[in-house]
Amino acid sequence: MGLETAIGSVLAAFGLSSAAGLNAWLPLFASALLARLDVVELAAPFDQLSSTSGLVVLAVLTTADFVGDKIPLVDHVLHLVGTAVAPASGAILFTGQTGLETELPTLAAVLLGALTAGSVHAGRAAVRPVATATTGGVGNPVLSLGEDLGSLALVAAAFVLPLLAVVLVLALAVSFVSLRRRIRRR
Repeated sequence: MGLETAIGSVLAAFGLSSAAGLNAWLPLFASALLARLDVVELAAPFDQLSSTSGLVVLAVLTTADFVGDKIPLVDHVLHLVGTAVAPASGAILFTGQTGLETELPTLAAVLLGALTAGSVHAGRAAVRPVATATTGGVGNPVLSLGEDLGSLALVAAAFVLPLLAVVLVLALAVSFVSLRRRIRRR
């Protein structure tokens, strides 16, 4: 294992787990699909996500979340559920990405993935009620679509250019902090 490969895997893992904070199911589905197409490799036992049944379940969950998150009230229920699902998804993605290429202990990978996804999800969940209150729920579908596109962009960057994924994660964190400060001032 080369140091450059290991660093790339860790950077990609941060991008993937951050993507899970924006949309818990989309990065899992995308990663499993890419693994099925032999574009990427996931560490065992996470490689089982690319089985036919795994892909079907992930596709259904991704679609249900994509549609449900565009509906005010349903989106808040999904965010509540996401408080547990996003960190779990982030842990799976981080561990699946780093397991083959690094000597990072599994527990560290699980914790890093869960904390990363959980932090991004917390920022996302803090913004949504403000959007609902200020737009009467009309802005929620637009915000949700932005979150989905951001998640997809992070997944693509994680696999193509991992350093870019980390830069995008940092930009996302700065955006959350900036928005939170603006809200507190009001």
